[in-house]
Amino acid sequence: MKLPEEFDEQPRMSLTVVRTIIGVTSFMVVILVLVLILNRDKSQNSTSQAGNELGQTLAQIPEESGSYPGIEKEDGLTPEDFDFWDLYPEESPSPLPEGKTEEVVEEDPSTDGRHTLVVSANGDEEWVLISPYLPKHEYDYTKLVMQSNIMQYYVDGKLVSYVGADVSKYQDYIDFVKLKKAGVDFVMIRVGARGYGSGQLTVDDYFSENIKRATDAGLQIGLYFFSQAITTDEAVEEANLVLESIGDYDVRYPIAFDMESIPNDSARIDNLTREEKTKIAQAFLDTIQEAGYNPMLYGNKEWLIKKVDLSKLMDYDIWLSQPGDLPDYPYRFSMWQYSNTASIDGIAGYANLNISFIDYSEK
Repeated sequence: MKLPEEFDEQPRMSLTVVRTIIGVTSFMVVILVLVLILNRDKSQNSTSQAGNELGQTLAQIPEESGSYPGIEKEDGLTPEDFDFWDLYPEESPSPLPEGKTEEVVEEDPSTDGRHTLVVSANGDEEWVLISPYLPKHEYDYTKLVMQSNIMQYYVDGKLVSYVGADVSKYQDYIDFVKLKKAGVDFVMIRVGARGYGSGQLTVDDYFSENIKRATDAGLQIGLYFFSQAITTDEAVEEANLVLESIGDYDVRYPIAFDMESIPNDSARIDNLTREEKTKIAQAFLDTIQEAGYNPMLYGNKEWLIKKVDLSKLMDYDIWLSQPGDLPDYPYRFSMWQYSNTASIDGIAGYANLNISFIDYSEK
């Protein structure tokens, strides 16, 4: 192809200039290669020197197995000794047979010593945890002796208990002289009751006669009132009725508050809460105590454990109703109604007999 005429007319580059450029470029290339070679040698020398220093350090390490630089060996321990995780391998649970599930083993409340059996009026049973905060009784039941329906308690061969009978119009006429000769020391006489349906207060039909003839027979006197109070005001009203009925009689044994459910019937107290029953009992007992008498709370095991808050009533003596050979009530009590079907001279028919572990006549 023929170039344009304008191009042919441009001046040509001289040969000397071209040679100069080539020479300078070659020189620069040579210098760059030399620099790279020098830097590579210096790096190799540094690596070699570091390797020599590391070798000298390792040479100073004792040849004893398990020694490490920077870690002082103490009592033969090494870092491997602290690696204990492999000492406790995870155990794989043994597979259960097909269709089987793992059974949870629970303690038997009847033998663990921490529960007590409560049987309700309808026969339902419940194991209740014994409170560690409530005071327990300290009686040794091996020291109880029963003779002719009379329960007595001996300590070191000495009689330290007292026999009682609780009486009301339901025992009809009582020969208190015969009762005393039969071995009874005190009587708990019912003063009266509040109707469980009507709410009316009544004095026991035999109260006046019973307290007079029991006193004349030389028996110690205690009292109780059957309550169906649904307010604290009604409880105070009941307590005041008792105090007014005492008159000039010498009452040294306790005056007891007796509140119970009515078997096979509804009662006005049925809808009371546990807290309300507790406050009503406190109102009655405090009124008796303020008058200078010994207040006492009566109840069976279910009532004392389930129906009232015993933690708020432990300042009062407890009259436990649990007919049978031995009580299994765990907490402190001072009187025990051990029979309501006993036979004893002076009472026709069944008698309610009690043992008191305190001589209230001297209290």
